Amino acid sequence: MAWISLIAAGLLEVVWALALKRSEGFSKLPETVAFVVALVASMALLALALRSLPVGTGYAVWTGIGAVGTAIVGIAFLGESAAALRLVSIALIAAGIVGLALASPAGS
Repeated sequence: MAWISLIAAGLLEVVWALALKRSEGFSKLPETVAFVVALVASMALLALALRSLPVGTGYAVWTGIGAVGTAIVGIAFLGESAAALRLVSIALIAAGIVGLALASPAGS
């Protein structure tokens, strides 16, 4: 259950990062509300996951999912660069996430 909560928290980090971008400095109310809701839900799920997982692993995986997911969405939908070095760097972050997951306890 801890890993499911952590993955969901990471995916919500992608949502709040994109909502933050689209809020244009908190000047758009719907996007700002989406940001706040996704941020609070992401933090709540992270807190739940950290009941069973080591904080170093949980935080690193959470931020890693957010970073990789946001970068992929940026490339796929926002016209951000898909340069080879950028893609390799994203893959390295993803490999680190998998490595941390494999080296950590299963949680509950």
